[in-house]
Amino acid sequence: MAKKKKSDNSNTIAQNKKARHDYHVETKFEAGLVLTGWEVKSLREGRCQLTDAYVLIKNGEAWLLGAHMSPLISASTHVIADPTRTRKLLLNKREIAKITTKINQTGHSCVALAIYWKGNRVKCEIALVKGKKEYDKRATEKEKDWGREKQRVMSKNF
Repeated sequence: MAKKKKSDNSNTIAQNKKARHDYHVETKFEAGLVLTGWEVKSLREGRCQLTDAYVLIKNGEAWLLGAHMSPLISASTHVIADPTRTRKLLLNKREIAKITTKINQTGHSCVALAIYWKGNRVKCEIALVKGKKEYDKRATEKEKDWGREKQRVMSKNF
């Protein structure tokens, strides 16, 4: 039998576009996620949101809070599914130490940027971020608009 081709070439399951708008991304980390069976099935369907997801360091362990994974009706019949439960992130001790020292500094926090497939495993891209001021957000929007306008002009010329 022929294998089905994926309609989507990207391995990305969900992205947190709001975080890139609200924060300056300083350092990125790749972390594994501890998931249950129904969560993996819902991720295969793309039912995940990261809009308010952030990372909390507690007792030397990293935890993902605020990520919403909607349960499938057919997959979670025998389990009481909590879509917003805290999920453990798998990181090295050195990475956790770096994150902890930066978070303890003023103005820094750690948020989830994306969830994606890497082989048959689910990975979460987290980042140390610093909040943007309102004028920074406006400047970023102006740069994006100028980039789009530049592309339009260049495509018309060629």
